[in-house]
Amino acid sequence: MPSRDADFIRHPSKRCPWPGIEDAAYARYHDEEWGVPHADSRRLFEKLVLEGFQAGLSWLTILKKRDAFRRAFHDFDAERIARYGAKDIERLMNDAGIVRNRLKIEATIDNARAFLALSEHTSLATFLWSQMENGPIVNRHARMADVPPMTKDSKRISKALMKEGFRFVGPTTFYAFMQSVGMVNDHLVSCPRHKPCAKLQRDFKCP
Repeated sequence: MPSRDADFIRHPSKRCPWPGIEDAAYARYHDEEWGVPHADSRRLFEKLVLEGFQAGLSWLTILKKRDAFRRAFHDFDAERIARYGAKDIERLMNDAGIVRNRLKIEATIDNARAFLALSEHTSLATFLWSQMENGPIVNRHARMADVPPMTKDSKRISKALMKEGFRFVGPTTFYAFMQSVGMVNDHLVSCPRHKPCAKLQRDFKCP
């Protein structure tokens, strides 16, 4: 995981001005994770699920519950989640550490099954990154108001995921996923993480 840029220590106000960025955990997520490309299918699956749970909530809310989500969902082991039944759903509905939304819990089980079905012919990482014909997209937004809620790419890939059986992966939810896993770089150009993430994206080898 990349170390935090010393420029943040001197000038923390240069970070992307997200609501709640003053929170230490949120700042660390921005500085170390958001916009960093990777090809770990299990962690991509985790992020896809958590973005679905985030719908209608703030990402900070989900971030603070992430460890609880990992415990509740067996560290996002798709094979185990795919076998969840009624008892597991009730267990999760009684877990105060996570977002207790039955539709999203049931969608997570369906998504684990879709993940396994997809894995019979390709990995989730390969499936997702193959949708990016020219690799990660490095944007150069100057203001938060310039960052779109969705794009043609997020609409297209969202449809592809739904065709594979995934749920809660609409174009807005999926664009947030694309931003977080480095498929696009939406750090503002004034943010010290824009340049390092752009380099990681240029150097990234799509699986």
